[in-house]
Amino acid sequence: MRRSNGTDLDSSEHQKLEEFRYQIRRFLNFSEKAARDSGLEPQQHQALLALRGMPAGCLPTIGHLAERLFLRHHSAVELVNRLQSLDLVSREPSAEDARQVLVQLTPKGKRILHQLSIVHRTELEETGPKLAGALRAIGRKPRLTHS
Repeated sequence: MRRSNGTDLDSSEHQKLEEFRYQIRRFLNFSEKAARDSGLEPQQHQALLALRGMPAGCLPTIGHLAERLFLRHHSAVELVNRLQSLDLVSREPSAEDARQVLVQLTPKGKRILHQLSIVHRTELEETGPKLAGALRAIGRKPRLTHS
């Protein structure tokens, strides 16, 4: 494997990449377990978070949800169907375009997401510095040694 500038990656760079990947997986493992402990599948939690944390100016459509979760449209429809059957989201036609369906969190969905977000924030307060440190380490260019 080569960097774009042509220098070889040494063992320490692979170790930094591995540490970063480990820290990401560690957090994701925590997140998946927390979701399951609250009665949700991890993807359901991700969908609730994507809806609640949608950037300003974005409509909470199934298409946007599919984009944020890297899903095909029909998979996002099935996910919203499951969330709706659990009373975590509702669908409403857009006031601006009746062909668009907007997905909204229900009070129950907001409550569960709030609880999950609190435990995630607490976890990130502890593990965030390790994750950030691993990312910073990758960003440092290795010193070239001249023989």
